[in-house]
This record gives sequence, C-alpha cells and structure tokens, in this order.
Amino acid sequence: MGKPLIIAGTRPELIKMAPIALALKRQRVHFKFLYTGQHYDHELSRAFISELGLPEPDYDLGIRAGHSATLTGEVVIRAAQAIRELDPALALVQGDTNTALAATIAAIKEKVPVGHVESGLRSYDWRMPEEHNRRMIDHVSNYLFAPTERALLNLFEEKAPGSKHVTGNTVIDATINNMSRAESISTISQKLRFREYVLVTAHRAENVDDPVVLRSFVEVFQGMPLPVVFPVHPRTVNRLRSLGLLRKLTSHRNVQLLPPVGYFDFLILMKRSSLILTDSGGVQEEATSPPIRKRVVVMRNSTERPEAVEWGFARLAGTSKQEIIRCAVGMLETRTKLPSKSPFGDGSSGKTIGRLVAEIVESRLRPSQAQQPTQFSVVSALRD
Repeated sequence: MGKPLIIAGTRPELIKMAPIALALKRQRVHFKFLYTGQHYDHELSRAFISELGLPEPDYDLGIRAGHSATLTGEVVIRAAQAIRELDPALALVQGDTNTALAATIAAIKEKVPVGHVESGLRSYDWRMPEEHNRRMIDHVSNYLFAPTERALLNLFEEKAPGSKHVTGNTVIDATINNMSRAESISTISQKLRFREYVLVTAHRAENVDDPVVLRSFVEVFQGMPLPVVFPVHPRTVNRLRSLGLLRKLTSHRNVQLLPPVGYFDFLILMKRSSLILTDSGGVQEEATSPPIRKRVVVMRNSTERPEAVEWGFARLAGTSKQEIIRCAVGMLETRTKLPSKSPFGDGSSGKTIGRLVAEIVESRLRPSQAQQPTQFSVVSALRD
C-alpha cells in the first residue's frame, strides 16, 4: 500500500489525467495507472496514452464499449480485482463517465479512498447519464477537486461530505502543454479542403439518438455561412447512416467529414477554426484556453460549464436549426474580444492536484506525523 492509483478509460479522461501524472512524476511521487479501455476505439485510445506522455498501464482491463449497465458492471468487477492487487493509498477518477462511476464503486468496496477530479459540475439535465454519474461520484468520494468556485458551491449546496478543494481544470494544462508540439507534428491542416471553417463535434446520446435532433443538425451543417469540418464519432456515423443522412453530408460541397482524429490534430482543428459547434462538455473548456480562445455554439439545452457562457466564450443554442444558425451567425459577426484568461484555470491545475494527492498519501502512510490537506481549499475567494 502507499501509491496513488490513476484510473482512466476514455480519451477525455486520459487528456485530463495526464497533467496530474506529470506533476506526480516531477514531485517523485510514484503512482500506478489503471486503464479500463472503455473508449469505442481501444487502439486509438492507447495511441493517446503514448501521445500524452502517460506510462504504460499497470493494468489494462480491456473493456469494450457496450450497453451502459453491462459496461459499468464489468468495470466494477475487474477494477475491484485490480485494486485488491495494487492496494493503493488513493484512487483518482476523473469526470462523469461509466469508468469513473464504476471505478469509484470498486474502490469504495475495497475500502480505498477516492479522489474525484472535476468535481461539482452540474447541468441539472436528468436526460444526461453523465449527470447521474457525476452526482453519485461526488457524494461518495473522499476528496473533491472542483475546477471552479461555482462547482465548489454546488458541492456545498448539496452537502457533499468529502474534503473540497478548488483546483482549476487540468484540460487547460493539457492544451497549454501540448499546443506547440501539436503545431510541430500535426499534418491535419494539409487534409482540409477549406482555409476558413466551422469545426463541428456531435456525439451525445440525447442528440444523435434522437432522429428529429440529428436531422436538425444535418440541416444546420448544410446551412452554415462558412464551410464545416466534422470529425465524426462512430456512434454518430451509425446513426446518420441508419437515418439515410450520411450521404447528405458526404455529398455536400461545403461539408468535409473526417474520421476520428488524434488529440494533437484536434488541437490544431480548434485553433485554426473560425467557430466551434459542439455538444461536448470538454470542448467548451478547451476553447477557452489561451492557445485556442475560440467562440463556441453549444448544441444542447443545458451546460455543466456555465462559466464559458458567462465569460463570453460560449452560447447555449439548444438543438433547433434556426437557433443554432442564429447563434453561429451572431458569434461569427461579433467584434468583441474574448478574455485572455480562461475561467477554468491558468495551467497549474495538475500541479495543485498533484500536491494535494502527495499530502493525502503521506497522511495515510503516517497518520500520526502528517497533516491532512485543508478541508476547504481556496474557500476564502468566495468571500472576496
């Protein structure tokens, strides 16, 4: 016993856990790495591990995407076995995925404390399975690493019992740390047909599984005032094909579909775009980072990242064709400057969480000599 355990299973989790792993390495804190393989493309996600400088996993559970309940159950069973063997001092989970929820359950059953990275986010939209996951994780985790003061307030309002800390979001660290490398090695720009374009992502179940919404999206992409570049999630491709919509996009002269792209390529696509249309949560954060600073139209009825809206980076457009296009045109025409800083941190979140993790591990190893981390870090900022 004694080492922290980093647990991840999807590409966003890998991206957001990498700065913490780097910080722990710099602090010479040895850790273990458990990879569930939840992502739809196991090999592509393993490539992400190498790109981001993460070590080879100590455990690769080899889970494949499937029915949500089945996947969650499999991760609980296999992660519990891995946790028993690794006997960590702390299990770190990130975000709101099935991997994060299942790993949290497994750690609790094995009597290992849990630290939740990106704690306290709330959309208040119960159609989203992520909302269920993040709430459950928050209320059973021992340590809650909230990215913003608003997220911290959410935890206080819900009386979540864990030790709470405002840390910023590690996705800002990741964009800052990797942009220069992305610019030096990515060749994605050479594959684009357009110099100016709107970047699109769409993958959420409540959107792409709804034929009315998906048809609306297709009409939006065809009606954009600028060409559209769309790296298409396999889930979305399947839905488009089943509804007879895929050909409408592939044959449209102002729409370029791409297969799923790597992290470095996606950074370049964001940086060089004129506008981003997305239903992703993480993209809303990444767009605010200083190396990117792009406006985003959020194709959803709710967001768990309201700070991006309040700071002027994002607009919540819903899923209707008319409103999405109206918001897109308005954002393309606006001349106001975006903030130079991000509401989600300054690039030091990994270092902050790494320091807290080191203190937690030390306190568990030597409870009579070490001091527990402060219960409410950065709370004083709420009173200013």
